[in-house]
Amino acid sequence: MSQRYDFSDLLEFGSALFEAAGLAHDRASTMASVFLEADLLGFSTHGMNRIPHNLGWLLDGTSQLEGEPEVLVETSNLFNWDANFLPGPWVVSQAIEKCMDKVASAGIVSATIRRSQHIACLGAYCPVIAEAGYLALITCSSPNENSVCAYGGIEPLFSANPLAFVAPAADYPVLFDISMCITAGGYVTRALREGTTLPGNFLKDSDGNITDDPAALFATPPGSILPIGGESHGYKGYALTIMTEILSMALGGYGRANDSAKSDGEANSVFIQMFNPAAFGAEQDYLQQIQAIKGLSENSRHRPEDEAVRVPGQRAWKSRADQMENGVELYPNIMQDLKPWAERFGVDIPVGA
Repeated sequence: MSQRYDFSDLLEFGSALFEAAGLAHDRASTMASVFLEADLLGFSTHGMNRIPHNLGWLLDGTSQLEGEPEVLVETSNLFNWDANFLPGPWVVSQAIEKCMDKVASAGIVSATIRRSQHIACLGAYCPVIAEAGYLALITCSSPNENSVCAYGGIEPLFSANPLAFVAPAADYPVLFDISMCITAGGYVTRALREGTTLPGNFLKDSDGNITDDPAALFATPPGSILPIGGESHGYKGYALTIMTEILSMALGGYGRANDSAKSDGEANSVFIQMFNPAAFGAEQDYLQQIQAIKGLSENSRHRPEDEAVRVPGQRAWKSRADQMENGVELYPNIMQDLKPWAERFGVDIPVGA
């Protein structure tokens, strides 16, 4: 059963865990904030659920406790960083701040990052961007990960490659975070752990048979996740997978072509592009157009027995506001997985709200 916790208590708890693992206070707080933001928006597989992985990486040296990203290229409207395995949520938060500093005058800013430790939920970086009045597109890939097949293939070749987009609006932003495969690896892992099947035939086993059995992905030899569109229309997701790998790896100049990337673990290659709508014209014109676009969905006819049509981000933003006010609702196993780390570090576990 899910349990609600006070937002401030969870933030303090997450920060204390990361500090106990050796991170400086400001970095620990940033890490905790990003993971907690994911849960606020409803992305429970990449929220506080990911804290144990990150604590382990910090302790065994997979993630670096100290240092700054190396600036490989920087101009007025772009930069390329080598993160050197610094914690992903902290690195990307720094990159978002840099983009926001530049985009106010540049209008459009692009950034790439190589060798960032796993950056978790892309959607979690979006609220601060929307609240600043900017649009952004973020995607990432993992050069050492092979879990998604090409359309028509049966061999796992690509990573899940999430894509997030956010655009500010008058009441709630348009916001989404979707993988280029038909389901995220986190949901496959959760189904395997809970002994359930997937809600659809989202996987191929190593012989190319379509299946809903999560064990197929982890078999020897491993199966693969289908691209968006599945068996019938997966060429669309396959094309988007190629696009996101090019944006995050090829533009940044580091990825699958590098032998060293084969030992990078879960490190991500990242692409960020940010837009300042005020650079294109009057803010009121932008807001008028985006409200008209949203209104098409909000006012769309639907069957009486069905829910009203939602705009991407509408439910997430409502969830965020509700949980900020009434407590953050964590998926049942999350605190269970965090308890051993709290006991190990002597950090008090929050009391449910």
